[in-house]
Amino acid sequence: MSIENESAPRSGRLAPFGGAAPRLGAPPPSVPAPAPAPATAPAPVRRRSLTDRAEAALPAVLLAADAAAACTAVLAAHCRPWTLADLLPATGALLSALLLLNGSGGLHRSRLSPSVLDELPALAGRAAVAAALTATLAGCLGRTWPPFDTATGLLRLLAAYTVLVVLARAAAHAALLRIRRRDPRPVLVVGAGRLGRQVAATLLEHPRYGMRPVGHLDTAPVPLPDGLPVPVLGGCEVLEREVRRRGVRHLVVAAEDADAGAAAAIRAAARLGCDLWLVPGLREYGALLHGQRRPAQGDHLWGFPCLRLGRPGRQTVRRAAKRALDVAAAAVLLVLAAPLLALCALAVRLDDGPGVLFRQQRVGLGGRAFTLLKFRTLRPADEHESATRWNIAQDHRVGRVGRLLRRTSLDELPQLWNVLRGEMSLVGPRPERPYFVMRFTQAHPEYADRHRVPAGLTGLAQVHGLRGDTSIEDRTRFDNHYIESWSLWQDVKILLRTAASLIRPDGS
Repeated sequence: MSIENESAPRSGRLAPFGGAAPRLGAPPPSVPAPAPAPATAPAPVRRRSLTDRAEAALPAVLLAADAAAACTAVLAAHCRPWTLADLLPATGALLSALLLLNGSGGLHRSRLSPSVLDELPALAGRAAVAAALTATLAGCLGRTWPPFDTATGLLRLLAAYTVLVVLARAAAHAALLRIRRRDPRPVLVVGAGRLGRQVAATLLEHPRYGMRPVGHLDTAPVPLPDGLPVPVLGGCEVLEREVRRRGVRHLVVAAEDADAGAAAAIRAAARLGCDLWLVPGLREYGALLHGQRRPAQGDHLWGFPCLRLGRPGRQTVRRAAKRALDVAAAAVLLVLAAPLLALCALAVRLDDGPGVLFRQQRVGLGGRAFTLLKFRTLRPADEHESATRWNIAQDHRVGRVGRLLRRTSLDELPQLWNVLRGEMSLVGPRPERPYFVMRFTQAHPEYADRHRVPAGLTGLAQVHGLRGDTSIEDRTRFDNHYIESWSLWQDVKILLRTAASLIRPDGS
């Protein structure tokens, strides 16, 4: 299953690192020992404010309000004598359809500016669809389920439900706003320009949003006015320290110009488990609206358009799903490939003597080093050569078996064991050696962001042809895009494209 052979970028690609690529056969350059990979610190312990707890409970409260309104509406619209056995099937069918429709439409989601009048058209429309589906189901089953058996009964049901759900949701929203004003949660504002200052002032003036700005994150390239209501704490380099020190769970990104600093803050905040809100400028917001009526998860902050970027709770579910796919697929592939693994090991042993497996330090999740396994295709002169030499494709020490393994990517098969151990994933950014991680990070600061997820046997960059002598900058861009747009189906697509590429190996 490969993926990527360890061939070097062209010498021009390495120019930004301060020198040309090492020549084939030349001794490796003398370099300082690479800095130890940063370890992922434990998640900060932060006090959950009343607002945090209320926001977490709100989806369940709104779901209960919808269910209670629907059940009460069925009772109110049922004018004939009834028994529990009469009402249970109809009520169960209505609730199933209604709660599913409301949930898929985002009607159980917390909003910055909750309004039951804004929700009313969607609630009424979905209730009508759910009632029609219930009546259709009753007809298909040959049952009579009052009040779904007459048009008058359906109208009474919808009218009662609409009134009751509006009252219940209005009470829930009012309670949430009271809690927000009582105990707002601390937030950091990314950007101290005009937009960032306006957003901070708005949050201070209107506690109904439940956010209390405690500082700006900005490199401050231009002099800032005196008397800022919220201090500038520094650039993105202080983000983790301030998140831990101030118990921050939320970041509001209000940088007027999208730059690398804002992107780095967004990625670091997501890694720390913070919720992210984006307040774009009007020009950027117009671009977001182009071609659609409103962006997904749109909201407003006292008139400022605001988009929610992250929900860390969902990441846990996604990581669990991805890990389950990795374990299941790696276990099956190891069993199916056992005869092929044995043949490869025997061929390496007969061609080049003992020492079938090649072990090398690579950098994975959170910047931690792990030992990557491959079938040996070359015996390096020493550890220094193994750690710092890029290209062995034309090395005379690579035998016929080694060339075949590299051309077919069969030398990568032992990494299925790395996947089973949890050190790697089937799909993710390809891992690199610590020495090159240090050099690439110096040239491309976004390179380190690849370590937000486990390294992979294959990845989005590799299926787009970015293997071997290709741009590190392009690989970095593809890897970060993969992380930020991840889905289980995307992993499946990458695996299918990788399998197709193995049928026609290109010898890279």
